[in-house]
Order: sequence, then C-alpha cells, then structure tokens
Amino acid sequence: MGWLSAGDGYEVALVEGRVAARATAGRAAGRQLKSLPRALRDHPEVDRLRALAEWLDRHAAACVRQVDSWMVSALPVPTALLARVWPDEAWRSALHDLAVVGDDPDEVGFLRDATSGGELRVVNLDGETVRLSPETVTLPHPVLLPDLAELREFAAELGVTQRVEQIHRATWHRPDGPAAAATEVTEFAGGRYDSRFGLAARATALGYRVSGGYATCRVRDGGRTAEAAVWIGEPYLDDAQTGNLAWHGPGGGVLPLGEVGPVAWSEGMRMAAALYAGRRIEEGTGK
Repeated sequence: MGWLSAGDGYEVALVEGRVAARATAGRAAGRQLKSLPRALRDHPEVDRLRALAEWLDRHAAACVRQVDSWMVSALPVPTALLARVWPDEAWRSALHDLAVVGDDPDEVGFLRDATSGGELRVVNLDGETVRLSPETVTLPHPVLLPDLAELREFAAELGVTQRVEQIHRATWHRPDGPAAAATEVTEFAGGRYDSRFGLAARATALGYRVSGGYATCRVRDGGRTAEAAVWIGEPYLDDAQTGNLAWHGPGGGVLPLGEVGPVAWSEGMRMAAALYAGRRIEEGTGK
C-alpha cells in the first residue's frame, strides 16, 4: 500500500500492520518517523487505516481458521480454489509450506506456489520442486502422515515454517485394544483452576467451543463427525477443574473408545492436554 497524504507535511501508510507516518518537508522528508505525531492521531486518514488494519487482522485469522479446519477434517480442497485465493497474502501465508497430498496418497510435498492456471508447485521429499495438477488435494492431519518424525526432520532442513500448525502439531495415537465398554479418558482430569471462568476463558482462547459445562472440539474423521468433550463445570464456580474426556457421535451418543477415529482421538487428547496444562500448580508439589 502506498503513502497517503494526511494534512500538511505528513503522509501515512500501513507498515507491517501498523499505521506509520513520514514527513514530506524539512530535513526528515521521506523518512519514516519512529512514532505517530500527535497532530495525526485523530486524523480521518489515520482512523481509516486503523480500521483497515483491524479488518486485515480479522481476515488473516479467518484464513488460518479455515485452513486449519480443512486440515483437521481432511477435507478435499479443489486445486482451483487454492489457485484463486493464493494471490491474497493472508490466504498465501496460511497455506504456504503446508504438507499436501494429491492423486497419489503416498506422495507428500510442501506447498510453495499455486498458479492462476490451477497448477501447484510443491517440494517433494527428495527436495525437488515438482508441479501437480490434481482436481483436489488434501492437507493431511499429522496423525495420518507416515514417518512423521522423518518428515519433521526434512522440514527443518528445508526451512519449512507453517502458519497453520500441522507437521509439528502435538499428536496422540489411540492405544490398541481399549476396553470395549470404556467411554472416557481420565488422563487429563483433575486440573484445578481458580475459577470456572478462568478455565472457560482458556478453552475459548485456544479456539474451543464452550457449551453448558463442556469444552468441545468437533472433528470430521473418516467421513463421520465426532465431538470431543471435556467437562469444565457449571458457570460461576469459585473453584473448577478439568473432568474426563469423552467423544460423541453424530446422534449425540457417547462413543466407545474403540470407535473413535485417529484424528478425533488425537484432537480430543490435544484439547484435554492443553486445558490441563493451564491448571493451577500447587507450590512445592508440581501438580
């Protein structure tokens, strides 16, 4: 974005998401000022730029949420759609360097470009840049990626950085042969908070939905929707703690642990672990 006139002797612009000013006269002409002059703080052009900056922040956050949703749900994304949104810096930032899979499920590459003609350019695991033109791609959840540890090492060598947490996302694998009748995980129960408000606020800040007495996370896993839920207590409690973790199927019924899919399991455990991590630590106990 270019510089805009803002009164006598100044121009303003958005620079790295903030309103910046520069002088147009005198010794400092053409140089960006360290801070916004007092005379400009209530200028209409500055107000408009501030509003634009706030909108851009919301737009960037929305792009990250959408791409994260595609990844968690393993939804096929039309290549033409990626090509259409790629020129937008916010979308490009959210998508750049994500691991993608096209027609061959065994061929994983890191997304580097999407052309207007619907062609993707990815860096494959041999370090070569290749061109793909599948009708759709998926952004695999890391729990579904084979040889994830090796992929992480390769990504570090390649200098991969991801705005949407994917290959370095914390993952959990469901243990083999859970008891058929078991419906809850107790591993992250008992994390105490000073108030239920604080526990709910942490859940919301982490992007989870709070409904009734639960923090929830809905995942589309293997064509079926499952919702992980952690009990966080009724509102207005002076003292609160994390409860057990369970999963509910499309009809609302509790799923036996053996029927929970790999992505739903990992994301539910990730939510429960994150809530437990924010607990109050009793001095001298480490608990």
